[in-house]
Amino acid sequence: MDKILEGLVSSDHSVPVKKAIVKKVVEAAENEATEEQCRALFTLTTRLILLGEDAFQKQIGVQVLDAYARYHRPEFELFFNKDFVLSLLQQGYGQLDHRDPFIIDYIHCCLRLLISCPSVLETFSVIQVEFLRMVCERPEPALCARLSTLLLDFMQCTPRGKSGVLFCQQLVRTISCFQCFASQEQELREYVGQVMKVSTLLQNIWKAEPATLLPSLQEVFAIISSTDPSFDPSIALASLVQHIPIQMITVLIKSLTTDQNVRDASMTKALCRMIDWLSWPLAQHVDTWVVALLKGLAAVQKFTILIDVTLLKIELVFNRLWYPIVRQGALAVLSHMLLSFQHSPEAFHLVVPRVVNLVESLRTDGLPTSKAFLLQFTELMHCMMYQYSGFPDLYDHILEAIKDLPKPSEEKIKLVLNQSAWTSQSNSFASSLSKQAGKSETGKTGLINLGNTCYMNSIIQTLFMATDFRRHVLSLHLNSSNTLMKKIQLLFAFLAHTQRVAYAPRNFLEASRPPWFNVSSQQDCSEYLRFLLDRLHEEEKTLQVLESSKPKVPSLVGCSSKETSSEERQESRLIETETKPADDQRTLIEKMFGGKLITGIRCMQCNCISEKEEPFTDLSLAFCPAASSQKSPKFQGPSEEPKLLCQGAVNGGSEAPEPGSASSLASNFHYEPDTNEPPLSVPDLVNYFLAPEILDEDNAYFCEKCASLQRAERTLKLVSAPEYLILTLLRFSYDAKCHTRRKILDNVTIPPALRLPVHVPTPPAQWSSASSSPVQVDSPESSENLAKKLKPSQGDEKEDGTQRIDEVQEVNRVGDTPVHSVPYMLSSVVVHSGVSSESGHYYSYGRNISGADPANPSPDGEDVEKGAAARSLCTPELSDGRQEENEWLLFNDSRVTFTSLQSAQNITKRFPKDTAYVLMYRKQEVPGEHSNGGVKASGMSLSVEPPLQKELLDAIIKDNKLYLQEQELNARTQALQASSSSCSFRPNGSDDNNPPGSCGPSGGGGGGGGFNTISRLVF
Repeated sequence: MDKILEGLVSSDHSVPVKKAIVKKVVEAAENEATEEQCRALFTLTTRLILLGEDAFQKQIGVQVLDAYARYHRPEFELFFNKDFVLSLLQQGYGQLDHRDPFIIDYIHCCLRLLISCPSVLETFSVIQVEFLRMVCERPEPALCARLSTLLLDFMQCTPRGKSGVLFCQQLVRTISCFQCFASQEQELREYVGQVMKVSTLLQNIWKAEPATLLPSLQEVFAIISSTDPSFDPSIALASLVQHIPIQMITVLIKSLTTDQNVRDASMTKALCRMIDWLSWPLAQHVDTWVVALLKGLAAVQKFTILIDVTLLKIELVFNRLWYPIVRQGALAVLSHMLLSFQHSPEAFHLVVPRVVNLVESLRTDGLPTSKAFLLQFTELMHCMMYQYSGFPDLYDHILEAIKDLPKPSEEKIKLVLNQSAWTSQSNSFASSLSKQAGKSETGKTGLINLGNTCYMNSIIQTLFMATDFRRHVLSLHLNSSNTLMKKIQLLFAFLAHTQRVAYAPRNFLEASRPPWFNVSSQQDCSEYLRFLLDRLHEEEKTLQVLESSKPKVPSLVGCSSKETSSEERQESRLIETETKPADDQRTLIEKMFGGKLITGIRCMQCNCISEKEEPFTDLSLAFCPAASSQKSPKFQGPSEEPKLLCQGAVNGGSEAPEPGSASSLASNFHYEPDTNEPPLSVPDLVNYFLAPEILDEDNAYFCEKCASLQRAERTLKLVSAPEYLILTLLRFSYDAKCHTRRKILDNVTIPPALRLPVHVPTPPAQWSSASSSPVQVDSPESSENLAKKLKPSQGDEKEDGTQRIDEVQEVNRVGDTPVHSVPYMLSSVVVHSGVSSESGHYYSYGRNISGADPANPSPDGEDVEKGAAARSLCTPELSDGRQEENEWLLFNDSRVTFTSLQSAQNITKRFPKDTAYVLMYRKQEVPGEHSNGGVKASGMSLSVEPPLQKELLDAIIKDNKLYLQEQELNARTQALQASSSSCSFRPNGSDDNNPPGSCGPSGGGGGGGGFNTISRLVF
């Protein structure tokens, strides 16, 4: 029969004739045949299958072999034995090399025919050994795919035990050597299909033998982390990622990032090659693993690797967005790389030139997924342009391309940026020793206490949270770097954009500290605030004088960069609501904090009025003596007569304290709250400040018209409302009898909003004296402060309070000046914790609020019903519930946390020694009211944060890089020390039961409120 078949194959008969004869040969397989006849047929068919000249001969060989092997299985079992298989795999067949894929296909075909035969087990053992050897020889993708196909059908041929581990490792290394030289799509599809077969084999082996998985992954990392320049592993390794259980991410990333044996160069190479895997068309979860590794490296502070890889690969990742099959994974990696790279715009600016072309392509490619993808991409671009504003030349064309697409809210952008920063990554991969403190969840930066500098820190944070003031400061274009305004601008820029958890304002402290302030001693924050504002005001005035001779020199107070985009120009436009002089020479401090009041004295004999207009930057509010004497803390010690205390004479640290007075006062101090009387409110103190005073007896007024001392009435009227109203509660008073200073611990109710009575000035009938002076800030050497000037005489205290109201009403009835109620909303509260101005601690509450935020207008006709008397008084406003829980922040030196308005309002009830000291209110715009009433914001409100100027941005980028290097160095040092030393850490306790400002024995509550407060009496 073999002779017939051999002659048929070599004959010239037509194909149909040959097929008919082959059919007869196949049917004859049912007949009996000797062993020699079967062997001859098996030899012939094997030769046809492996060496056939064409596909027809190979097909004939397969058909005949299959038929005779089925009907003569014992004979075929003797023919296809382990020795024959071994010779095929080691020596090949005829001119065929042993690595030829046809040999693997032949063995695969024969194994199907012998699967039920006992002798096949011996063949399996031979195949296990030989396949391992072949894999070590790094077969081509086609041969490797044939091996994988055979092993997927016959898993018994897969090496087991240690040989199985070695087989998987060698198969991984073989994949890393794959190269694709396809130029046609069909060839590329074949190559991808071959790789997928090999990866599927590995997946099946890992499932059957879980012990082989981890060694295989270790081999993958060894390959991709190789720094050998002559070897570049294939991206076909990406096909393995989809078969790695997602649950193993945490374990594997922790193992990689905390392994001290992995060098930075190796980790950089590995990460770069994993990013290259994004180009593999059918890989799944590559983006998940890449992002996980990026986060893991950030968690252990390996920022150098992250910076190098991001700058090296960001453009490649962006280019993957052009290919729909890998687009979504590439966007996930690109988003994380850009959003986490917050210390510099360098990475973002590398891809900016490619953005517009991609947007146009996504709009026109017609794919159903492109629209949703474009929305995601647009949101990413808005986040990055918000983070690195100030480059209109780069961003204008992007804004134009995406102008009709939705823009995320500012709150969402801030949340995304805060969660994505390297320094905010969860450090769950690091050991407890290498964990670093992350930035506050608020996204705000604290200020490091440089030694009793909490007075400065609280004021800086208060000014920083004055939104419109901060935006104007950051928008200034200042030439000199030595000015105090330049230093506060730089400080604000760092607070807004630094990666640090807390910033150390050393340079600003040296520049802004009053000369009489002792270094490392506690000081009065109110006195510091006045000095700071006065310095800034006088400095700008001086520069205005120096530049007055120069033609068309821009004012020191510039509002925004000239190079702004169309969108920024529209958003940053000043809200002009008042008619101002063409040449407004007021300084920024005057515009933001400056108000004006008129002190008037009316002779009660001739009704002659003398008025004097004075500017102010803050109002010092004294406590009403009657209320203070009723509700002041009771002392057991040197002073038993609190009614005799002179209040308002000393504001904080403006006088030198007597030695030992603070300590002796604190040691003999006991607080006994009086709950019978309702607490004072801020409007009460403002109204007391504005109340008329009768000048009589020893304090009589010399009237020039009468030419004698006369009984007179002194009044105080606010005629210009500041944009930011600063109120200082005069809590530090001087005991004239005991020659000691004490703190008034009365609780004061703080309304979230109030209305301030402002008189529209008109020319007075008679002027005895009138002057207008520049802004003056009280200092220790200055005259007694404004509150002391207006302190009522003791004779007036005996008059009935109703008489005062009547007098006020009388003034308004005669039409002295029309009064407007100007709405203000609470912006910040500085709290003093302690019993004296020389000790304790300052911290502050604050929130972002601008003049453009709508106020709570009174119901229609309410002011009319209340009449002129009500309009002439400061009144609280009811909260409208718009204060969200996370609007308010608590700034306690390095620590910044979310809090609520209720916490600030109730702090004294919870901690009697923690009292509100300095309040800041922001003037609000009331829709529908005329600007001449002084109600609307006077053009000083900026709607968005201004873009950072280049020099500020460069300084921040430089410091951010330095900070990342410091963090990385600290993490490495601690990791090296971990094995040789043990440390114990005291966990930070909750502050819920302790005051936020506790600073040891001198502070309220006695400890636990801040960082590093051990054994410190004073901050």
